[in-house]
Amino acid sequence: MVAREAGKPARPASQELALLDELKTVATRLGFEVREEKLLREVGYRVRSGSCRVHETHVILLDRGLPLTAQIEVLVEELAHRPLDDVYLSPAARRLLERAAPIAGRSQAAS
Repeated sequence: MVAREAGKPARPASQELALLDELKTVATRLGFEVREEKLLREVGYRVRSGSCRVHETHVILLDRGLPLTAQIEVLVEELAHRPLDDVYLSPAARRLLERAAPIAGRSQAAS
């Protein structure tokens, strides 16, 4: 999970929405299908946002019920270990992804 820097105020909702839209666009450019779904939770299994592969399509599922910050974190975790050198990112998006990249690399190495 990508935590907000200590002492920094939360982003306004309009900035969070713009950042979320930017990250969804980047994911699409990298070949993902980004789907916003209401992920139902039932007894016996745990459903959460993240990536999966459906046949040959790479999909990132975002739970519409999550707050914007949590949806941003899901996208950051999925995109942080992808090659992004040739992709334009706003400074805010690049900072988030670069901060998460070492974390994503460690968690993949453990898998």
